Amino acid sequence: MKNVKQMSLETKMSVGQLINEMSKTGVLGAGRLAKGVDVLVEMFEDKNYTVFLGISGPAVPGGLRKIFGDLIDRGYVNAVVSNGANIVHDIVESLGFKHIKGEFLADDEKLREKKIGRIGDIYIQQKAFEALEKKTYAVLKAIPEKERIGISIRKLLYEFGKSIKDKESILFKASKRGVPIFCPGFVDSMLGLNVWTFSQLNKISVDSVADLNELSNIVFDSKKTGAIILGGGLTKHYILGANILREGVDAAIQITLDRPEGGSLSGAPLEEAISWRKAKEKGKLVTIIGDMTIIFPIMIAAAFEKIR
Repeated sequence: MKNVKQMSLETKMSVGQLINEMSKTGVLGAGRLAKGVDVLVEMFEDKNYTVFLGISGPAVPGGLRKIFGDLIDRGYVNAVVSNGANIVHDIVESLGFKHIKGEFLADDEKLREKKIGRIGDIYIQQKAFEALEKKTYAVLKAIPEKERIGISIRKLLYEFGKSIKDKESILFKASKRGVPIFCPGFVDSMLGLNVWTFSQLNKISVDSVADLNELSNIVFDSKKTGAIILGGGLTKHYILGANILREGVDAAIQITLDRPEGGSLSGAPLEEAISWRKAKEKGKLVTIIGDMTIIFPIMIAAAFEKIR
């Protein structure tokens, strides 16, 4: 048995040095955070890993967009599974509509009058979604009609990425690097709504099952699989569910604010996935309870510092 060591802080400590001090305690949130960084480093350094990045919640509006892009650029992420909202907000950012600092204690009726939407204390102008609609129609019309019939969501997002000129865009970087982006909740977003309205006057059909063909091939071809799961819900299940095909992921990190008592997938510790064969019995699994916009940047900064 090992004793809990007390953390020691010094002036001008690096993020990596702070994580090392947390590692010495080895317990509670600090211990989990430090362990999570070690798992991240292993996944990034070991080229046998295929790393899935799962994105839920308002990650792009919350300031994580460039971090995701950097992970794609550096080759640390091999596939992305996102909710529809973050795809939408990546596109509107690429169209020049920035997210605005607001307040949690807001007058939502006044915001509505000003045509501003609110995500917590983040504001976005409603005209951003008018621009999104125009962008969606332009991208869809540029795809030959015969290719629009039975198009997969992944292929559709690839076409958006090719059309985007903003080099900080997640979709742009993924299309350039050949990193597939999957979005199982595509219809549950403004982008999905725009595709539907387009379909009322134009020929298009989206084949959501087609993505599972590509996803399963990625899983089957992988020597090891690792998952970075921000939030939970559909994106978490999409990644872990696909990995049933290989008896589960070898390593995974989840950052969530949800609790396990309600039995929700978002609040379930990763160890629960072992019973479903979504994670290996001896897998390296770390669940960290907290705000992804605080914890994830700290973990990535520490991992970058530790990578040889």
